[in-house]
Amino acid sequence: MGCFDSEKKLIVETAHELVRKGFLMATGGNLSVRVKGQSAFAITPSNYDYMKMTSDDVCILDFDLNMLEGHLKPSVESAMHGAVYQARADVNAIVHTHQVYTSALTLIKCPIPALFDEQARFLGRSVEIIPYAPSGTGMLKNTVAKHVKNHNNAFMMQNHGALVFGHDMERAVHNVEILEKCAMAYLLAICTEKKISKIPLAVREIAFAKLRNDQKKTEKGEKVKSGE
Repeated sequence: MGCFDSEKKLIVETAHELVRKGFLMATGGNLSVRVKGQSAFAITPSNYDYMKMTSDDVCILDFDLNMLEGHLKPSVESAMHGAVYQARADVNAIVHTHQVYTSALTLIKCPIPALFDEQARFLGRSVEIIPYAPSGTGMLKNTVAKHVKNHNNAFMMQNHGALVFGHDMERAVHNVEILEKCAMAYLLAICTEKKISKIPLAVREIAFAKLRNDQKKTEKGEKVKSGE
């Protein structure tokens, strides 16, 4: 057994789940998980078929992007993942997808306001647009690191796709699903050209306060109950 076997297994199982659910397609997107107690993370390899991926194919990098384990080239977005982990101590898992409805909103630069209780509770006050920067560049890494400090758990990268966080991988996957539901509903609502209602501001702030409480627990190393 290697030092990072549990993280590698989790990456493979989650990637397969996201493919089956239609959130990962072809070789697009990437996902990672923080290595507990270390300045390191496990991440998917670059340009590799998720359904063929095994634990041996997963890359382990430190926050300086030095390869600790792995034989394949890591995702081109590795620097972005590392920057998020350094900026957000509450984030232990990251999923980046090119999911369709969320990606559509990035094309029209349309952030999602607080439409549903569960959205504010788990994704944050809103789902904002991170300005465009070319994939795999230092510009993208720096732009993402700057915008994620508002404690929201879901973002849309302009002309690119979704970027979703969780205190663990299970929560990150759930947040991917919540985001796509919100994006689809919002797009359909926009098409009606009618006024779109939002949840009351007070409710949004109460829900967001619960999210921040979860995040503070994670920063302290305390366990957050699923769906708490």
